[in-house]
Amino acid sequence: MVGGGQLARMTQPAAIALGVRFTVLAGSADEAAAQVVPSSTVADEKSQDDLRAFAAGCDVLTFDHEQVPFEHLRTLAAEGVVVRPGPDALLHAQDKGVMRSRLTRAGIPVPRHAVVSAPDDVRAFAAELVRSREAAPPADGSDLAVPVVLKTTRGGYDGKGVWVVTSLAHAGEPFREGAPVLAEELVAFRRELSAVVARSPSGQAVAYPVVESVQRDGVCVEVVAPAPGLPDDLAVEAQRIALTIAAELDVVGVLAVELFETVDGRILVNELAMRPHNTGHWTIDGAVTSQFENHLRAVLDLPLGSPAASAPYAVMVNVLGGDAPDVYSAYRHCMARDPALKIHWYGKELRPGRKVGHVTVCGDDVDDLRDRARHAAAHLRGDIDE
Repeated sequence: MVGGGQLARMTQPAAIALGVRFTVLAGSADEAAAQVVPSSTVADEKSQDDLRAFAAGCDVLTFDHEQVPFEHLRTLAAEGVVVRPGPDALLHAQDKGVMRSRLTRAGIPVPRHAVVSAPDDVRAFAAELVRSREAAPPADGSDLAVPVVLKTTRGGYDGKGVWVVTSLAHAGEPFREGAPVLAEELVAFRRELSAVVARSPSGQAVAYPVVESVQRDGVCVEVVAPAPGLPDDLAVEAQRIALTIAAELDVVGVLAVELFETVDGRILVNELAMRPHNTGHWTIDGAVTSQFENHLRAVLDLPLGSPAASAPYAVMVNVLGGDAPDVYSAYRHCMARDPALKIHWYGKELRPGRKVGHVTVCGDDVDDLRDRARHAAAHLRGDIDE
């Protein structure tokens, strides 16, 4: 697995259980996975030579993030390295403009969008949104007819590289790097959802329950599985969309499709990730087969495991870096207070806002589960001490 972060770290236990020899390419020996995977290689994942040397000792190459250069992966695949997901699939998780264009051609519902190269293009896009809605532009003197979401086509994550702009004066920053920018309509949504699926090279695929994802400042802070109150038809539609994308793009491994549930009852695709995903962490404790095990099964072309939930509900809350002076004492408190709580720590340096772990609780009362998981996460952050 290329990348030494927490996703690779959480894949290690699944590899051990399957009897798979698992290794990672990490940027340093201090990275989360390198701390627990004895055969880790410390190298530069952006270097073609380092990637080639690492791949020479592996049967299959997979990833814990999407930032490995596409051209390097194309070269490795041409040299006979088994890369899963393949570079042509992974490109759609690397480049939002490519992804939006391909999904539109495939008939997948996405927000209205355009790739733009200058602020004036943003103004033209906003005007077109108003025309397509057959609505009058606002009379507040703004030089944009409606607010527009701007995204860097590559590299953004956890809220980085995303701007909501209401005037041309706010639209300049995304263009400073000289890279293409994706402009999208500002979707009126009720909540965010995520549909996680796994697909093998032989075409077998499984779909996990659709979850509700709660975001704060662009960072996922809470996941509820399954999404409470989601109508059956929308849940089935979300799973159908994710499975269709996996087949259409020939994805091998786990695919997470982040979605908007709109206020008018539709489902729109927001983002794609072709790897285990934050919105699937609940599966470690709350599903028959975790997303990490099914990712390994998929890339090794083993029969996939059941994605069924093992309890009526699971709630996962991320632990973000905070001011906790003594994490060990916080562990003791949380474990004693709630013996059913599962704590997962990533071995990362504590920094404000950084994902350093998560907690999960499973049961049949979703409100109680939310309260318990939020309390534990707050205690581990140091926000509360009772």
